Amino acid sequence: MTFCTAINCMDGRVQLPVIRYLQQRFGVEYVDTITEPGPNRILAERTNAALVQSILTRLNISVEKHGSLGIAVVGHHDCAGNPASREEQVQHIAQAVEFLRGQYAGMEIIGLWANERWQVEEV
Repeated sequence: MTFCTAINCMDGRVQLPVIRYLQQRFGVEYVDTITEPGPNRILAERTNAALVQSILTRLNISVEKHGSLGIAVVGHHDCAGNPASREEQVQHIAQAVEFLRGQYAGMEIIGLWANERWQVEEV
């Protein structure tokens, strides 16, 4: 069994497109999914320490117990949890990816954007 991890919005519209993309991108069977409203902003700003720690605790399970091969931080169009523009959300994604790279040295960590047609692209 092979795994990767998505730190994704709770929005149901973005779940399946991201899972399908990551299965192909990392060549894995399973995608562990950590969901929060607007997780790219949560990890970029890190103003809520308890929420950041909750995400990291769940991420540790995926990495340590499932041997996750890679991590993706996701932002998407029409996000209620992070109602910022695409440009601002992409900045949040980049900041979140950099933060996680500091926590998980050597792990492949990518940023994803799901557009208004729910197509997923790396950013």
